[in-house]
Amino acid sequence: MELLFLAVLLLIMAWALGSGYPVAFALPGAAIISIGLAAGAGYLFGGGTDAYFHSGGPSQWLSAGVTNLRGVYWEVDRDTLIAIPLFIFMGIMLQRSKIAEDLLVTMAKLFGPVPGGLGISVVFVGALLAATTGIVGATVVAMGLISLPAMLRNNYSPSLASGTIAASGTLGQIIPPSIVLIILADQLASATDQASTMRKLLHKEATGELSMPSVFDVSSTSAGEMFLGALVPGILLVLIYMAYILCYAILNPKKAPSVPRDEEFSLAFWGNVALTLIPPLTLIFLVLGSIIAGVATVNQAGAIGAAGAMIMAGYRLGDNGPRTFVPAIMALVGLAIIAFALANYPMNLKAASTPEDMTGIYIGIFGTGLMIISLIWSGLRIMRIEDTLTGVMLETAKTTSLVFVILLGAAMLTAAFRAFGGEELVRDFLTGLPGGFWIQFLIVMLVIFLLGFFLDFIEIAVVVVPIVAPILLADPTANITAVWLGVMIGLNIQTSFLTPPFGFALFYLRGVAPAAVKTMQIYKGVVAFITLQLIALLIVGLYPPLVNYLPNRSSYLSETSPPPRNPRLQYCMDDYVLAGMQSDGARTNNAIAALAALDLSSLPDDLARDLRRAADDAGGFSDAVAQIPVTIAAVQAAAGDYRPVQEQVRSIEKRVRDLQADLDDVNREMGRVREAISEERGRRMEIRKAELEAAIAALQAQIPENWDPVHDTFKELTDAEETARVTMRRIGDSSFEAVAEVVAVLNGTPAFNALGEPLRGLRAAVETGEPEATAAALDELATQFREVEGAGDIRSDLGAARRVLERTPDDREKALEEFDSALAEYEAQATWRAAATTAVLPGLQAFLNDTKTTLGVRFEPSLTRDQGIFLASCTAKHRSLSLSF
Repeated sequence: MELLFLAVLLLIMAWALGSGYPVAFALPGAAIISIGLAAGAGYLFGGGTDAYFHSGGPSQWLSAGVTNLRGVYWEVDRDTLIAIPLFIFMGIMLQRSKIAEDLLVTMAKLFGPVPGGLGISVVFVGALLAATTGIVGATVVAMGLISLPAMLRNNYSPSLASGTIAASGTLGQIIPPSIVLIILADQLASATDQASTMRKLLHKEATGELSMPSVFDVSSTSAGEMFLGALVPGILLVLIYMAYILCYAILNPKKAPSVPRDEEFSLAFWGNVALTLIPPLTLIFLVLGSIIAGVATVNQAGAIGAAGAMIMAGYRLGDNGPRTFVPAIMALVGLAIIAFALANYPMNLKAASTPEDMTGIYIGIFGTGLMIISLIWSGLRIMRIEDTLTGVMLETAKTTSLVFVILLGAAMLTAAFRAFGGEELVRDFLTGLPGGFWIQFLIVMLVIFLLGFFLDFIEIAVVVVPIVAPILLADPTANITAVWLGVMIGLNIQTSFLTPPFGFALFYLRGVAPAAVKTMQIYKGVVAFITLQLIALLIVGLYPPLVNYLPNRSSYLSETSPPPRNPRLQYCMDDYVLAGMQSDGARTNNAIAALAALDLSSLPDDLARDLRRAADDAGGFSDAVAQIPVTIAAVQAAAGDYRPVQEQVRSIEKRVRDLQADLDDVNREMGRVREAISEERGRRMEIRKAELEAAIAALQAQIPENWDPVHDTFKELTDAEETARVTMRRIGDSSFEAVAEVVAVLNGTPAFNALGEPLRGLRAAVETGEPEATAAALDELATQFREVEGAGDIRSDLGAARRVLERTPDDREKALEEFDSALAEYEAQATWRAAATTAVLPGLQAFLNDTKTTLGVRFEPSLTRDQGIFLASCTAKHRSLSLSF
């Protein structure tokens, strides 16, 4: 019966949306009504209000809906959505500043002489506006009013002209900063948590292990990563549009002719181009560049964009007087001063202790003051001119409220969908499809594409994504990243603005297009661009590094990059070592041979023994490295025969688990209502139980008899690969670390020698001095020796002497004995340190330098630049984990 009420939920929602009822109220309204109907029907006909729910009851699911609703704005860590009003404000402010008009006119003059130049200029301006305003309606309307008449006057095909304008206007949905990407990042963050739980359960059921290695976990995403991931696909889409228009114009010159120049490319012209292009490009650089460089979060970048939009609007809406550009110039000077202070001074007010530190603080305050004055001045100016600031604030509040209310309503709808088993129904449907992950993915993409004909991007993002994303992310077959899935969905959702009959870009263009442009011509024009979007979607789908590389590179090269020992990086770190040994293995082998040949006679026995052991271990490094490709090849050779059997068995086991869950439900229901049910219903439940037990037995009989030995044999191969990798890491870590410890000891020799005179001078005080003062001096000296590597024995003896003086001040003989032991140890160390620093240290240091990218690759506290770039490329590819499940 829960499926009936799931259908009721979907029908109520479809009816409400189709009748024009506000989306923000249609979503939670459908959820509450369907839950109420199910509870009432259960109370009247099912013996309880929770009879027709998949699990739980109406109170639990209404509470879950309220919890989901509160989670949109109440969770402390869920701050991604703060960026939405900031970027909306930025977009509306720039739209009011008439940036689109100037860009279109200037770029049309610049690109006009090129075949299809007017169309190319529209795409170029659409990309710039996407990275600044991001407002589809305003962009399409502006280009429709300015560029469409110009294109028609120059004999452009009406379908090409309208298609170009409509498609270019929707670029703001995929080129960052984009509200769609922020919403998708928020939804995918929650979906990742669910997918991680699902994958851990799958791993436990498949292997029987209680915990899953972190390297198999699902990777999450953030709004910043979504922006970086969408940047290259967005540029790719722009280039595809331009290439299409250029090829169309070359093949059909009469339908997309070039436009002769009406003015020379003079210095004044290029000055106008610079004045038109540089401000929006600067704003794009500040917003996206701050995210890419890792110096600002998405929320902070949104604040930068909002402030920059106010300053741009301040001079663009001005009266072109002598002080028009003063606020903008002040802002640029303030930024330059702040950048100078950050580059040359430690800008930490709490840690400032010197006059030089305070100088940097004062310089930063001065630059910040200029920025504040510039913002206030610009704000007052745009408030005074046609009350622009008030209008922008009101539009921002309206748009933001619309987005957030839809998010809140979708949270309620998701709870109701799960209450009636919709999530499990979708999961069972997708996972039951033949062809594995990619068929599931194609079905989801097709559904989203079709929904784009009728629904807006927000409804798709907040209703569909939470349902399907956890299922796709949890599948280890493709092991996709959340950022790649988000960008793929974003590219797909973008088509919802173009697909007839309800594409919003089409409505906007129809409203401003001349009567000579027919509606069918607009529809015909966008078909080609929808096809181009699908081509871009295919390219990004087939080559995931287009999305994954930039976020990974930004993460691995940032100050907060993970250390090389991070478990999730080990697979690619191994590849880094293999590549290093393949390209320059002779250097490592020579360094190992030189280490083994060192004369260690000047070192004490324990250090010499450690170094000899390290040399012996390092001698097996090349063999350990060579063993890894052998084990990988063995696994790959066996995988071809093993994978079909594994897929068959895992499919059977999944069906058995599903049937077992149904059987558990039947047993639970029989035990719960045995006395209340009729004899006929009890008999039906017994029959159902017997059918399920028989079906489970029949499925289990289908598992091949040789599955266990086949699985065990393949597991031996994968274990051998893992053992080879672990062996290589252990050899590298132990040998490099042993040498590094001795080098640290010898590098501490200057500090060690500096403590000799204070140590010798303290003997007289130990012998005859005042006990309390002498104990304090011993403690201070022991603290100084603690900072010197390898001086632990001396520190211990000094500590023993101090304790004697503190506990038995009269026992000077015992205290002196402990002190003399420390002094003797010091003199012995001073001797061998002096000899080893000359005879051994240069060779050890050379070993570390020559092997830091192979044996010592995991010893660094953070990733080097070369490692970060290599790992960004390696982890950008999706690696299947299915053989481990």
